[in-house]
Amino acid sequence: MKVIGVIPARYGSTRFPGKPLAKILGKPMIQHVYERVSESKLVDQVIVATDHEEIKQVVEGFGGQAVMTSKDHETGSDRIAEVTTKVDGDFYVNIQGDEPLIHHEIIDALIKEAHETPDAVVTAKTKIKDAEDVANPNVVKVITDHSKKAIYFSRSPIPYNRANNDFTYYKHLGIYGYPKKVLNEFVQLPQSSLEATEMLEQLRLLENGYTVKVVETSYNAVGVDTPEDIEKVENILGGKQND
Repeated sequence: MKVIGVIPARYGSTRFPGKPLAKILGKPMIQHVYERVSESKLVDQVIVATDHEEIKQVVEGFGGQAVMTSKDHETGSDRIAEVTTKVDGDFYVNIQGDEPLIHHEIIDALIKEAHETPDAVVTAKTKIKDAEDVANPNVVKVITDHSKKAIYFSRSPIPYNRANNDFTYYKHLGIYGYPKKVLNEFVQLPQSSLEATEMLEQLRLLENGYTVKVVETSYNAVGVDTPEDIEKVENILGGKQND
């Protein structure tokens, strides 16, 4: 199974234009992500999928590989589907381009699960430790069955804890691994009703009967959404906090 790690890197951003090129400890953020993904023992090739020539030039400048993709893609999944037409592979891992602290272990865990269930989409979850995050609609929750298959993703607390039990809630992490065939089928499907209601793209997979396996990790995403987040990441990378 040939595994391609794909990092979507769109130049335009309402809150942070040019975000992939923002400097973190002197290096562009996209380079931090690329180097972290390249540490994976199971990824055969790492590709940055971008819509901007400057990002492509920067990636190639530090020795990375990049492909140009359409400016019209609405989601990272659409952008990665275009990559499948340009870079041959069997399994494509979508790694967020604004997570410069991504651990290669979580990528390898997804790929190992893919070997066990080759027709499934694979994603990840981590325990929610802050009680406020359970009710936060910006923190997406996931519940799974005993075989690690996703039952549902929601912005609401799921399940509703009517019995007030000591229940562990899980945060869904935005990293996905797709078999090539499933990815190309997925992006051709119309938006589902659940997806439109929760504004969660992964619900289109569940509503159309696809299997989504969820691996557990201790990694908790630290993303860069605004320029103010750069200092937080620099503090972590600089050893002022544990990453």
